[in-house]
Parts: sequence; C-alpha cells; structure tokens
Amino acid sequence: MKKTSLAGIYIHIPFCKKACVYCDFHFSTSMKNKTELIACINKELKAKKEYLDTNSIQTIYFGGGTPSVLNQEELTSILCTIRQEYKVDESAEITLEANPDDLTPEKLAIIKQSGVNRLSIGIQSFIARDLAFMNRSHTILQATNAIKHAKEIGFDNITIDLIYGIPNLTELEWKRNIKKAIELDVNHISAYCLTSEERTAMHHDIAKGKYELPSEDVTTEQFTTLINTLEEHGYEQYEISNFSKKGHNSKHNSSYWKQTHFLGVGPSAHSFNGKTRRWNVSNNGRYIKGANENNWLAEEEILDEPTRYNEYVMTSLRTSWGIDSQFLKANFSSQLVTHFIKESKRFILDNSLIQKGNFFTLSQSGKLLADRIASELFWVE
Repeated sequence: MKKTSLAGIYIHIPFCKKACVYCDFHFSTSMKNKTELIACINKELKAKKEYLDTNSIQTIYFGGGTPSVLNQEELTSILCTIRQEYKVDESAEITLEANPDDLTPEKLAIIKQSGVNRLSIGIQSFIARDLAFMNRSHTILQATNAIKHAKEIGFDNITIDLIYGIPNLTELEWKRNIKKAIELDVNHISAYCLTSEERTAMHHDIAKGKYELPSEDVTTEQFTTLINTLEEHGYEQYEISNFSKKGHNSKHNSSYWKQTHFLGVGPSAHSFNGKTRRWNVSNNGRYIKGANENNWLAEEEILDEPTRYNEYVMTSLRTSWGIDSQFLKANFSSQLVTHFIKESKRFILDNSLIQKGNFFTLSQSGKLLADRIASELFWVE
C-alpha cells in the first residue's frame, strides 16, 4: 500500500454511565480507575508514535464508551500530549462523541475551549419509548437542548446518531425521527440498523423470547425512507450509513474508508499503518497494568495482499466514491485486479454496481445488498 502523507489518532474512552442494551463496544460503568487510565492513555500516545509512517495528524477522534464523561483536566491533558508529541494540522478535525445528558452549556464551553471542533451526539431516537427500550441515559428534551446549546456555544460541525429497526418502531414514527433531525439543522447524520450482537443484553433477551427484531422487509423500508428523505433535504449519502450536507463529511471516518493510517490508543483501540493492524487488550485493569509495566498488551495481524485487497473492497464499496480500478492496479497484483474486473461484471449487468470510468459504485438497489456484493468480490484462497 502506498505511503500516506496524513494520519489520524483514535482515543478510546471506555466509560459509560449506563449500559445500552445493544452495545458490544468495550466499556465499563465503573469510573473508579478513570484518572489512572487517562494517565496510561497519555503514556501510550508517547510510546506508540513511531507506529505511524508520518507525523502529520489530520484527525483526532474521541470514541468509546462515552468520552463526554471526561472532565476538563482529563480532556485537555490528552489533547496537550498529542500536540506535544505529534505535528497536528492547523485545520485538523477533532471530534468528541457525547451523550446529550452530559452536554450542559457549562460542559460544552469546556469542550469547545479544549480545542474540540466537532461533536458526535448519540441521540439514537426522539421517541421516549425507544430511549427506554435501549436503556439510554438521556431524555428527548436533553437531546434537543444539547444540539441547540452546542450551536449557541459556537459548534458549527455537529453529527447525530439515529437508529432504525427498533422493535415497535412504525414507519410514521421513523419519518418523524428523521424530520426532527432535519428541523434541528444538523449537518451530518449517521443512521444504523439495530442488530443483535452477542454478549449484549439485547441478544440475551431475544434468545429468551422477550421480543423480536423487525423483519428485513421492515428495516429495508425504513432504510429506503431514510435515504430518500435526507436526499430531498440536501444530505448526500457519502457512505452507506452516513449522510452530510456539502462540506461536512466526517474526515476521520472517511480516512478509514480511504485506507489512511491511524493510531488507536486506549483499551480495545485498533491501529492500522498499511502493513499491520493492531488492537489493544479489551480490559481496563490489564491495560493499566501493562502500561505501568511498559508491556503494551496488544495483538497484531500482518496484512498480506489478499487481506489488504479485501479490506479495500469492503470499505470503499460502501462509499459514494467507490472502488478505483487505478488504485487497484497501483497497489495490488494483476491477479487480484483481474479477479475484481471479472467478478464485478455480473453486478454491473444486474444494475447493482455502476461503472463510471475507473470507479465502481453501488446503485440505489445495490446499497441494500452491499455486504453480499462485497463478499462476492473478495479474494478467497
């Protein structure tokens, strides 16, 4: 893979006030080791900077967990460490994921002052019944106020999360959810279909027969409604689950889809430098112990050519810019390029895939089959 000139940093903050029923990310509802863990994140930032092949940082992303549980000192310390150890672009996008109930005017002022310039607010739904079902910690009023207060404090780059495919969510309710997001005039929306992941409370409840998730027909209808409604109101679907107004694509997430290198720090965080992918231990206590002993507990996968090809196909196919055959030719063997051209033909013939010059993108109908099409384009030994 050709060397990139820019890179990103992902910070995993593994703390939440409550456990959402659907979440399978690494987190803890206990804050007792928070101070020590933040110190270890700063230590890891210093220890791991040689992982990247560039020292020019274009994006910084605080994910989790719930990064908005950080206090002013904790948030500032991490950003200061990054600026001291790395060359951060003046125009770098710095995103912080937040729950609405954390975003008081006072907290927003602290976040703004720290240098964060983009907020990702986990709203998920504007329906109280859905929030209760998902065990979210905020109310509808807190959700709407969080957006309004963020704008008042000076944030002009805001994204919110919405979830569809929730049990008992009607088509009319889903349309009202989308309409509410549009009325609040956020410039980016990420929308995901609720799925049952192992080791979650929801998976356990479904297995016990407490409820069922909606059928594929229902979620397909809600996904189609989402696409059509947002496009009618000036949002571009630049990735399967992501919609933005002009000029407000997520630079950080786009860097993942464009194979840009990134360093992930904190428990469970992943890193990628084009040659390897690493992931830290998903345990706060073990992460802290390893950091204190300078023994970073992480696993590593050396990415062979077929793996890099499959990852490029999987991520690029989900985007509006799609797969670039010139990129394939410059970075992969002729055998893989030939495989892609051959396997893509049937999807072009059935109008699932559109070819324009060097670029291959999903059609509207193809977006409903993205995972299946990608798997058919993969190289399998």
